[in-house]
Amino acid sequence: MSAPAPTRSRASTPEVIPQRRPRSPRARWILAAKALAVAALLVFTLFPTYWMVSGAFDARASSGAQSLLPSEPTWENFRYVLDEGGFGTFLKNSVIVALLTVLASGILALLASVAVARFKFKFRTAILMMILIIQMVPLEALVIPLFVQVRDLQLLNSLLGLVIVYVAFSLPFGIWMLRGFVAAVPEELEEAAYIDGASWGRMFWSVLLPLVAPGLVATSVFSFITAWNEFIFALTFMDNADNYTVAVGLQQFFGENSNQWGYVMAGSTLITLPVMIFFILVQRRLSSGLVAGAVKG
Repeated sequence: MSAPAPTRSRASTPEVIPQRRPRSPRARWILAAKALAVAALLVFTLFPTYWMVSGAFDARASSGAQSLLPSEPTWENFRYVLDEGGFGTFLKNSVIVALLTVLASGILALLASVAVARFKFKFRTAILMMILIIQMVPLEALVIPLFVQVRDLQLLNSLLGLVIVYVAFSLPFGIWMLRGFVAAVPEELEEAAYIDGASWGRMFWSVLLPLVAPGLVATSVFSFITAWNEFIFALTFMDNADNYTVAVGLQQFFGENSNQWGYVMAGSTLITLPVMIFFILVQRRLSSGLVAGAVKG
């Protein structure tokens, strides 16, 4: 009987490393052109923000002599805006209005989206179309009717009146977006929770809410930005400076003959920071998917 042929061990087999083919001159030029285009777009996008922050720290910005780099760096613009300009009060009012708007619109939009996505009732399609049509109505066309209604409710010069108006405008977008998230959740998950003995509240909290959380965060971002940046209704409904929001308070630095650009830049920087902080806090949840939400739930 012949001896078996010797086998080569896998360790002795040399590993073949594929060599990367060098790019052709044409490919290098295309790659360089793409990099240059991305850099130009980045500069074009970020330059206004840089100019705003640079002017906020430049002592000569108010005189119209702002340069690319602050020649006389100072905190005076921020100090004046917060202390004498009343921006501390404006920021507090805007935070209250924005957070209440996010909370109220998120709860109402979630419950309404569950209703239109899960329950069958008459005129459901018509209601969805009306929600979509409401988004097409320009805000300027509703200023006078809403002013009359808010006045009749004795909510003029009140932060609560602003919150009610902002929630009304945030709800259509929130319902339409969350409806898609709720409809994408398999009904079998809910049925399995019922079979396991879970109540409707338990199923909603432990199964449905984690799955629709990314959509809820997206609608919260929209509601927050809407309430934070809105100007027309805040200007129309408020006649007391103590109840101004940041969007209305910023206009006091614009004069008839001249503008205090240093204070404008400082106020604009203070307006931008809370939005950036809010987005940083929710971006992880915003970028997560439905499957990740199901695993975490």
